[in-house]
Amino acid sequence: MSQRQVLQGIMSLLRPLLLDVVPTIQQTAALALGRLANYNDDLAEAVVKGDILPQLVYSLAEQNCVYKKAAAFVLRAVGKHSPQLAQATVDCGALDSLVMCLEDFDPGVKEAAAWALAYIARHNAELSQAVVDAGAVPLLVFCIQEPEIALKRIAASALSDISKHSPELAQTVVDVGAIAHLAQMILNPDEKLKHQVLSALSHIAKHSVDLAEMVVEAEIFPVVLTCLKDKDEYVKKNACTLIREIAKHTPELSQLIVNAGGVAAVIDCLESCRGNIRLPGIMMLGYVAAHSENLAMAVIISKGVPQLSACLSEEPEDHIKAAAAWALGQVGRHTPEHARAVAITNVLPVLLALYLSAESSEDLQVKSKRAIKNIIQKCTYLPALEPFLYDAPPNILKYVAGQFSKVLPHDSKARRLFVTSGGLKKIQEIKAEPGSLLQEYINNINSCYPEEIVRYYSPGYSDTLLQRVDSYQPLTN
Repeated sequence: MSQRQVLQGIMSLLRPLLLDVVPTIQQTAALALGRLANYNDDLAEAVVKGDILPQLVYSLAEQNCVYKKAAAFVLRAVGKHSPQLAQATVDCGALDSLVMCLEDFDPGVKEAAAWALAYIARHNAELSQAVVDAGAVPLLVFCIQEPEIALKRIAASALSDISKHSPELAQTVVDVGAIAHLAQMILNPDEKLKHQVLSALSHIAKHSVDLAEMVVEAEIFPVVLTCLKDKDEYVKKNACTLIREIAKHTPELSQLIVNAGGVAAVIDCLESCRGNIRLPGIMMLGYVAAHSENLAMAVIISKGVPQLSACLSEEPEDHIKAAAAWALGQVGRHTPEHARAVAITNVLPVLLALYLSAESSEDLQVKSKRAIKNIIQKCTYLPALEPFLYDAPPNILKYVAGQFSKVLPHDSKARRLFVTSGGLKKIQEIKAEPGSLLQEYINNINSCYPEEIVRYYSPGYSDTLLQRVDSYQPLTN
């Protein structure tokens, strides 16, 4: 007997029990179906094909609260697996019945219905819009005001799942006053509720400047910064994500975060955690620094560069390294002062090694190369650049030589140091294509020195001297 036949047999046995005259049997049958559907998508599909959902939807309006919770659990278990299965629950008319359950007297029924609606809405914008069109959003906002913590959690989660897909869907959540109620719960002692509240606010803020400003206007600063010190790592991560989604939009919003102490708080948070928890904080610093010289300097003053450098060196995952490389590039790309602040942390050789490593992901290589270019093109701190003369490939070397050709003509101390450190000798050893930008930079560097000095450090000059010794005829008496 095939697995499909077994499933069909199970469903054919359970379906009549949903109509049994004994309520306990009805409830137990529904619970069994829910547990089966929850296990995997094949079993969930078997529930759909067994024509069981219409009976459950009908029961949501007619039966007692225990059965309603079991029926909503089945709908949630079916809808969670895929957009197709979630659509099947919508097609059988589940949304209207689930929304009615949000007005039920029993908190457990409300919670079960909110779970099912959240699992349907999370898949895509179309399903989320269907949940909105059924009138769920105002009732979910009422649910987050109920005293039961479990109901608050899932209602906030459902609002988060609706908001994440598009600005229009987020706006529907905003229009019923959700932001103010969510913002009031940021300091709720329940960790899981804070997860969902911060997630919902993040999903609202990410879509546009206007939505981000509405979140800020709910006076989440400096309150949200306390979440960065929370003992729960996911509260930290979601708080960083919320701050990141606000910071990315405009210099003004980033400046507001800086003024509230947000940059320093995020940097302290990065120091206290590891792994993916760090990612939104790293990106937040990059977004802030990208906006302007002053904001990038705020990251530097708050000791953000050493922390980003530590993330680049410590984290094993390439996507986290890539984010740190990008953020460092955003800090260093503005002025020589910014570039120096990054270069003195000795991060440039690390970036170069990541760019050249065959083990680095393509994204990490691209981000590392771009960060090196951004920093070097502004860097006039030559001691940080000189090692690149020995290790960098030609496509990086041209930027390094370009910086030397800009600085050396105007700095006699740097010219002398460039000779004594071996830099001028190394420049003569570089084989550049005639007429290339790299060759032009080398010529500019050489023009800063007397011809005999350049000749002395050129490859083969010692052989020329030896030949002159060999051919020299000393004067004899």
